[in-house]
Amino acid sequence: MTLEPYLLSTWHNDTRPDEPLFQDQEPTQWVGLTIKNQLIADDHISGTVEFVAIFKVNGKAHRIHEISQFIKQGQQWVYVDGQFPDIK
Repeated sequence: MTLEPYLLSTWHNDTRPDEPLFQDQEPTQWVGLTIKNQLIADDHISGTVEFVAIFKVNGKAHRIHEISQFIKQGQQWVYVDGQFPDIK
């Protein structure tokens, strides 16, 4: 099962990619998600979430550490963009 339709539906229109997110890759097994920090700005329509996601592809573990920017559109929070603090 791919989460691509959900991910794309919760991605801001201005930054949503046109190409598929998961291109002919081996099945991904999501193992865990840790929220390290979250902050809703004083305007209550923007915020950040820092997380670490662990997943496996072909039995090999990988991790994503990201600080994501979100904005609220109506009643839904949508992803705008993110930074990878582990990459220098």
